[in-house]
Amino acid sequence: MTRKNLILLATGGSLILLLGAFAFQYFGGLPPCQLCLWQRWPHAAAIVIGLTALSRPGALLPLLGAAAALTTALIGVYHAGVEQKWWEGPSSCAGSGASLGGLSGADLLNLDTAAPVVMCDEIVWDLMGLSMAGWNGVLSLMLVGLWLLAARAQA
Repeated sequence: MTRKNLILLATGGSLILLLGAFAFQYFGGLPPCQLCLWQRWPHAAAIVIGLTALSRPGALLPLLGAAAALTTALIGVYHAGVEQKWWEGPSSCAGSGASLGGLSGADLLNLDTAAPVVMCDEIVWDLMGLSMAGWNGVLSLMLVGLWLLAARAQA
């Protein structure tokens, strides 16, 4: 497979995963948590890197694409671990809600407040036992492989 085809596959993979996340949010009614949002940024970076790499030779940009894919994969694995209660997540979106202690009863009952906090440690969708975060981790690791193959491939 050529370098260009590998870059197109890796870039397209990040695009599909990012569009899928937005589809779940806007059409599936599943708002993202903090960790979900963190997983999106490296995909966006990989898309920009991929589009740039298509017109520039060398291994540097595909290696940066691999780093972006690895970053989102690691966040996805971390997030899946938080969902499985293997380790604790950020206090802003996981746990018992201890960060709500500073709110008064009126604050908690106020309907004019911002959108509710989406908890990072709750699985809201899964397929074959893997949550969205878990799938992002697995699929993004595959994208790392494509990026690394593109870095090694000749024009």
